Amino acid sequence: MRIFSRGSKAITGVMLIIICAMIPSSIILPQQDLSFSIIPLHSNWQIQGLLLASLLFGPHIGTICAISYLFIGLFYLPVFHGGGSVGYILTQEFGYLLGFVPAAWTCGFLAKRSSKANLINYSFYTIISLCILHFTGITYLSIGKIFGNRLENLSDLILINTFIPFPTQLLLCISISLISICLKRILILR
Repeated sequence: MRIFSRGSKAITGVMLIIICAMIPSSIILPQQDLSFSIIPLHSNWQIQGLLLASLLFGPHIGTICAISYLFIGLFYLPVFHGGGSVGYILTQEFGYLLGFVPAAWTCGFLAKRSSKANLINYSFYTIISLCILHFTGITYLSIGKIFGNRLENLSDLILINTFIPFPTQLLLCISISLISICLKRILILR
């Protein structure tokens, strides 16, 4: 039984990415006086929204979601972390956004190929996809450094855009895998 049509899956996936981009990741710690301390982390749920859509709906819908998200951010709404518009192509973060497309396809392909959804496999698929996304981002940074007029040091850019947020994103990949397994069982998605 399929609850969603292809079009509604794509719209749902794009909305997941946009909504998750607005959710900052943080750790909430209880204090002795029963209040809470919030420690912000260097990431948001944007990538995990994409991976969730790919795990739930497969490679084709996941890729459509990634391309639609890029199109919306470049030409319509400022949905990217740092805003949006066509000028965003020249920013250092755009390569990571380009990585959404191969990451979505890979994650969806591996999940669809798998006969049974389990936490270990899905976590592995999301981590592979996250590495593909960061590889694409690093490649874009390197090409921009070689052919562009970037004054920043390439190693600093890679540190800021890949190595600092990567541990948080790894933890979020595990949580998104668990969420997708639960949603697949609730929504009866195949």
